[in-house]
Amino acid sequence: MPDAAIRSVSAYDARFPLPPGAGTDSVHTNSEYSFAVTSLAGENGLRGTGIALTLGNGNKLVCDAIEMLAKPLAGTAIEELMADFGSVSRKLADDPSLRWLGPHKGVVHLALASITNACFDFWAKSRCKPLWKLLLDLAPGEIVRLLDLSYLEEVLNEQGARELLQGQMASRHRRIPILQSGYPGYDTSVGWMAYDDQKVRDLTQRALGSGFRAFKLKVGSDDGRRDLRRAAVLRECIGESGALMFDANQRWSLPVAIRMSRDLAVYRPSWIEEPTHPDDVHAHAVLAREIAPIKIAAGEHIPNRVVFKNFLQASALHYVQADCTRLAGVSEFLAVSLLAKKFLLPVVPHVGDMGQLHQHLVLFNHIALGHEISFLEHIPHLRSQFVFPASVADGCYKTPQDPGASCDLNLSLGDNH
Repeated sequence: MPDAAIRSVSAYDARFPLPPGAGTDSVHTNSEYSFAVTSLAGENGLRGTGIALTLGNGNKLVCDAIEMLAKPLAGTAIEELMADFGSVSRKLADDPSLRWLGPHKGVVHLALASITNACFDFWAKSRCKPLWKLLLDLAPGEIVRLLDLSYLEEVLNEQGARELLQGQMASRHRRIPILQSGYPGYDTSVGWMAYDDQKVRDLTQRALGSGFRAFKLKVGSDDGRRDLRRAAVLRECIGESGALMFDANQRWSLPVAIRMSRDLAVYRPSWIEEPTHPDDVHAHAVLAREIAPIKIAAGEHIPNRVVFKNFLQASALHYVQADCTRLAGVSEFLAVSLLAKKFLLPVVPHVGDMGQLHQHLVLFNHIALGHEISFLEHIPHLRSQFVFPASVADGCYKTPQDPGASCDLNLSLGDNH
């Protein structure tokens, strides 16, 4: 196949004000979603698009970091780049100056996420395949060469990763039907923190009518009684058979997290999400023991594979919410997915991409890694901004068919913020 080359690299700052109250939680109160966008231009109109989510202020910082980090990619042939992308991504992450600002977290890591996601989009388009199919068509050794497994070797080295992938090959055919049935979603948009009780009821009824059976509610109010009242409202709306999750967005201290999790247990949550500070592995481990059998989900703000390794080793979470717009893109997401498989934990992504790219990755995780079918978060607020928006029907993501990673935006490159 022709080896398409990346001719130029650019970044732009895309910001989208949301309706009042949308996107709000106990910590993040501004209704604006933003993408730091990497654009890789090739010949004959070929373009790769990568995104990383921010909440407005600070988005330009990520774009500036993209411009600095991605310069070496210009002039590179995509097949050559992706043949050993694990080494490429490690070199980018270990930039001798910018690494100091992390390392491997914050603004620089968000920039790496956007750059990496653009590379995978460009690659998939150059092969005229949707990303899920491109990944499934790769041999285990080719997948492993996409990954930077440094600092994981005592738990997962290259040989171990190949064996995990190879061990699932014979049973892949049993998991292929997910491509026809679609991947189940859960609705976060019914339960934003700023919504009053009646709006939660109205939106939940609408979502039920659209086929959703799983829902998430933001908690972490100044007055815990409000959280309990809203939890009761949503449980009543969805009935006893519906799945319900609570998300504190890091608001609680450990003592408060223990108390509130126990109080919320009466509503039978599938998980409590981000119950306390995302760097506090020990607190999550203590909480997991104290509130058992209630389960913990985390990952939206876990910055890299090394910190995920620590959470897994400490039995500090039960649902791995890896996000390829928070981690260093698709490749680190896949490394964390392999780690989770090693520890027999499900991956339920946080969708900083609005589910556009993750709809490809959950299909790969299920078919190639044997991860159980769980849920993929659904947040529809930016649907109209994508050229090929995720298609969700009867509460399920339908398998994307267009080449690429579904990240192209309805923006011209001249519309920078």
